[in-house]
Amino acid sequence: MARATNKTKKPAHSNRKYIIGFWTLFGIGILAGILIFLLAGWGAFGKMPTFEELENPETNLATEIFSSDGKTLGKYYSENRTPIKYEDLPDHLVHALVATEDERFYQHAGIDAKGTVRAAVFLGTRGGASTITQQLAKQLFTEDVAQNNVERVFQKVKEWVISTRLERQYTKEEIITMYFNKYDFVYQAVGIRSASKIYFDKEPNELKIEESAVLVGMLKNSALYNPMRRPELVLSRRNQVFEQMNRNGFISESEMDSLQKLPMNIEFTPEGHDEGMATYFRAYLQGFMKDWIAKNPKPDGSEYSLYRDGLKIYTSIDSKMQEYAEKAVTRHISKLQKEFDRQNENNPTAPFRDIDKDQIETSIQNAMRVSARWKKMKAQGKSEAEIKKSFKEQAEMRVFSWNGTIDTVMTPRDSILYYKSFLQAGMMSMVPQTGEVKAWVGGINFKHFKYEHVRQARRQVGSTFKPFVYATAIDQLKFSPCDTLPKSQFTIEAGKHGNMNDWSPRNSDGSYDGMYTLKKALASSVNTITARLIDKTGPKPVIDLIGKLGIDTENIPAVPSIALGTADISLFEMVSAYSTFANQGVYIKPVMVNRIEDKNGTVLYQNVPETRDVLSKEAAYVTVNLLEGVTQGGSGTRLRGTWAKGRTDYERAVTGYPYDFKNPIAGKTGTTQNQSDGWFMGMVPDLVTGVWVGAEDRAVHFPTITYGQGATMALPIWGMYMKDVYANPELKVSKEEFERPENLSIAVDCATYSARKAADDSIPDELDF
Repeated sequence: MARATNKTKKPAHSNRKYIIGFWTLFGIGILAGILIFLLAGWGAFGKMPTFEELENPETNLATEIFSSDGKTLGKYYSENRTPIKYEDLPDHLVHALVATEDERFYQHAGIDAKGTVRAAVFLGTRGGASTITQQLAKQLFTEDVAQNNVERVFQKVKEWVISTRLERQYTKEEIITMYFNKYDFVYQAVGIRSASKIYFDKEPNELKIEESAVLVGMLKNSALYNPMRRPELVLSRRNQVFEQMNRNGFISESEMDSLQKLPMNIEFTPEGHDEGMATYFRAYLQGFMKDWIAKNPKPDGSEYSLYRDGLKIYTSIDSKMQEYAEKAVTRHISKLQKEFDRQNENNPTAPFRDIDKDQIETSIQNAMRVSARWKKMKAQGKSEAEIKKSFKEQAEMRVFSWNGTIDTVMTPRDSILYYKSFLQAGMMSMVPQTGEVKAWVGGINFKHFKYEHVRQARRQVGSTFKPFVYATAIDQLKFSPCDTLPKSQFTIEAGKHGNMNDWSPRNSDGSYDGMYTLKKALASSVNTITARLIDKTGPKPVIDLIGKLGIDTENIPAVPSIALGTADISLFEMVSAYSTFANQGVYIKPVMVNRIEDKNGTVLYQNVPETRDVLSKEAAYVTVNLLEGVTQGGSGTRLRGTWAKGRTDYERAVTGYPYDFKNPIAGKTGTTQNQSDGWFMGMVPDLVTGVWVGAEDRAVHFPTITYGQGATMALPIWGMYMKDVYANPELKVSKEEFERPENLSIAVDCATYSARKAADDSIPDELDF
């Protein structure tokens, strides 16, 4: 037995070569690993980021637009990314991230050795090995994903090297912040701030724990775990995040059970350029910024990028007032459109009126030539005949309606007619003392109607021009609102004031009897009295005045007929001009941008107000007093709640009546020829708001004055807007009297003036001209 045992026993030195072989291979492996890491660090497997790139990794940062009350109005971006700081991240969001994506985040230096070994042994079936830092490295510096396993190994090594460098360069908090700021949550939600706004309509620090869990759950694969497409899958993933948070001690088991029972409430708020608040204003602002960028290079001489440099634009717009303005336009125009469509049911040339077939065809052809379809096909080298033929071929398209977007089939030509039938609106609200524009609505729907009706469009202003004539007469001739003139017919003969022919304006009511005070004449919009005034002042001083009030006068002829509002003027110009009356005769250039900062908070632009004296305080106040008469006994009386008699319930619903304002309001309605344009300019001491309503084509209009006047088309929007403004005490919009100058020499109290006139024979009964 002993000999047999000795025979089978091997000498000790026989295992030596295996031991040496193992350690040799192990050493070679270690050396190879070190060499691979060194080669990766030297860039042998592809370009590695430099120290400067690690210090300042390239990111495309969205330019953010802020309202005056600190809300985000929108962004300009190639990637919708707006960075935030670590302190703005709620604790439960950070805890959810660490528990789900990298349990040992605070223990490792960029590479999780335990996780790596586990992933290698179990081939990833029990979890991956990528740390948060490695995922950040991949997001920051990996442009092209590896196409095969060999490339993926080398790519992984690069990520490991970059991760260790990032860990040396940044704190753990900075790495978490960079990771959240970089991740793409789809739907143009790049970074946690954009994702919070788009999926929950709130800032990250306002997120609830169940909302944070949804966003962290998306980090595994945002395209797969998409709450808009796969809500059940995302809900399951959210609940897994709660399990991980419980496992890592961030929440208790009872908290986990309660949270998992909660529904997933997504408040999807996309932030595309065509969506959100103040879309027309943002389109205008885009042009403003491009001009500013062209004139203001960076210190190194290069241009700022509106879409990548993370600029911050602080505007004058108030988010609540903008909301009220957009709501008022939507409420009124959607109802007015129903009546407009009803009145077009038996119109053989609908939506046009008062033009023949040739003129209609010309209008359609003009619309075709400026359409995106025409421009695109022209760029493709298509002939005019081919392009015109395409407009008669049916195609699938999505079109606007007040009940939501409609999927339909129609020819592009028919879509032009369809869109021409819609009434449009423009609205602008401005603080006259500072020039700050608080609300800007350029149309009814920016996605479908790009033409803008605040600054871009120029339309006939009708009777809203008359206060400029009255203001000129007051300023030059010291006329009083209590002075009287005959309503009788009046002619300015050919050759006078640039007239080519005799000009004899008619009054809209067909009446020419009696004497009117100037206050009553403006309130009743008597054309013959306005003609008498411009005959006395001459058209040139009126044009000089409106030029000083900020209106472009280049295309306004110096003829008497301008007194009735034949000139095309933008709503933007009209609001700034009227603001001068409310600002005691001082014109202030409208302000849309208060300040521009770079991504680090350095101020690049600070608005400096531009002002000039135009009218005396006395002339401005007397003009305002005249305009107050419009809302006390003229076409603006509807604002006072005294108009409803004799009107049907349906008409009142369309116009939004009653409003029942008791405070001082100065204003003027305006209606143009054939009811193509309806205007209302309304003022209180610290807010001037203008509204225009009409169709883009002037041949599209109401058939009669019942609905086709400014008091019906435009005034209701002002009324609804101001009711909301006054209902919000935080806005502090005045209900007080307009400030009266000291030592006012022009009579504005007509009762007192009449008594004085009766007692003093030297005061004439009427103006002598």
